[in-house]
Amino acid sequence: MVRQSLAEELSGNEYPGRGIVVGKSPDGKKAVAAYFIMGRSVNSRNRVFVEDGEGIRTQVFDPSKLTDPSLIIYAPVRVLGNDTIVTNGDQTDTVFDGMKNGKTFEQSLRSRCFEPDAPNFTPRISAVMHVEGGKYDFSMSILKSDDGREDSCSRFTFAYENVLPGTGRFIHTYMGDGNPLPSYEGEPTPVDISSNDIDTFTDLVWKNLNESNKVSLFVRYIDIANGKYETRIVNKNK
Repeated sequence: MVRQSLAEELSGNEYPGRGIVVGKSPDGKKAVAAYFIMGRSVNSRNRVFVEDGEGIRTQVFDPSKLTDPSLIIYAPVRVLGNDTIVTNGDQTDTVFDGMKNGKTFEQSLRSRCFEPDAPNFTPRISAVMHVEGGKYDFSMSILKSDDGREDSCSRFTFAYENVLPGTGRFIHTYMGDGNPLPSYEGEPTPVDISSNDIDTFTDLVWKNLNESNKVSLFVRYIDIANGKYETRIVNKNK
């Protein structure tokens, strides 16, 4: 697959929904992750990211506007030892608990499926980054409805090692806007990771998300040599 411009992938899609980018900085020194959420409804837009230990969680911004917390309140990012887990739903906890009990990333997700939000059946997208001993690899997953069917879940896992500096993979929930929303198709898109500086990269992602639909963004740079990390959170609601 041809590597794409992350900026163009973001700006060219009015509604990618929720998205995960994982890769490596151009200098090869940092493991890079980004997770963003978007929303069309008042309920979906009524959120912010807040730090929660080594991870983050979503939080209601205006309690008076909350109608259904079931699919919008969760911990998108959790850390288990040398593993950083990033997902678009409460399957973060499923992966965390499964891996803590000796299961693999893929095995942990076997108990989960796409979201029960007919007719969209939003895919569950997940990633795990492993940084240890100066080495770095990552895996990504998508659990999606088979051809829009409520009774059939397709499961795909993609594993990446020896990632080239300045490159990453991008997976998101929707191919674009629509009714129902069209689920993501294919393997995670190869994209460029264009900056060694976390603030520059954060700004690139945020400014290229659709202004009307973007809600929150999380970015983390992890030093591959020692595991130390920097985090940035951007919320549209202030």
